[in-house]
Amino acid sequence: MPSQQVLEEKSAEVEAIKDLLQEYKFIGVASLQKVRATQLQALKKNLTGKVYMRVLKNTLMKLAIDELGKAELQKLETYLEGSNVLLFTNLNPFKLALLLERGKVKTTAKSGDIAAMDVVIPAGNTGQPPGPIISQLNAVGLPTRIESGSVWVSKDTLVVRKGETINERLAGVLSKLGVKAVEAGLSMQAVLDEGMIILGDKLKLDIEGTRKILEQSNAEAFSLSLAIAYPTSENIVTLLQVAHQKAVALSLGAAVPTKETISDLIRKAQTEMLSVNNAVEKASNKT
Repeated sequence: MPSQQVLEEKSAEVEAIKDLLQEYKFIGVASLQKVRATQLQALKKNLTGKVYMRVLKNTLMKLAIDELGKAELQKLETYLEGSNVLLFTNLNPFKLALLLERGKVKTTAKSGDIAAMDVVIPAGNTGQPPGPIISQLNAVGLPTRIESGSVWVSKDTLVVRKGETINERLAGVLSKLGVKAVEAGLSMQAVLDEGMIILGDKLKLDIEGTRKILEQSNAEAFSLSLAIAYPTSENIVTLLQVAHQKAVALSLGAAVPTKETISDLIRKAQTEMLSVNNAVEKASNKT
């Protein structure tokens, strides 16, 4: 049977967890799978003042939730399996997920890992001497040749796509070539946001894609505002330039002299006069 001291320690821990559950607005559950201790310590340091991180026993976490008796907190119990770290914060969940993604580092793949990106082995010298490495490279689809005493990859070759599983053979080749195909770091499983569970895959933001959409939308809006002559602080200079160009073209077409167009009108009149004169001279020569 557990000693009285152990029971008291567990009871105190449950009470501390209950305080955390009530103190913070958002509660996240992140997987510790493939996370190194040094990474976790670095994340804790970087997020100090923004996020309180604790590695807690799932049993104690569930016990604290049950004792509080709040239905919204009980939604977290589904995700309290395996090795996790709990994140208590008042930071927007999407910003938190972005910070965790930026904290990930690329590392060497092991058998069964998921590729974090499309992995393309570039053509060039592998730095490996001829030997068993040739058959190993060929086995994963890499064309090879021997040059200057080294094994070379003949052409750029895609060996695994993002999201695909890396098998043992490919993991060995990537390790020998020094290619880091997976990312290590905290992976958010779920966040409790005021009674609503947001799953980890829903928290991922395509920042670059969103930026491109906004830039395209801004360009289209700017073009539309010019087309309908709708003045704004962003387009007023361009609208005035367009209006000025049209006014000049109209005055030239209608032969209305102004200080801006008089020189062009005189040149136009002279050109037309010379054209008429040439036509008259040609007609006179024919007769």
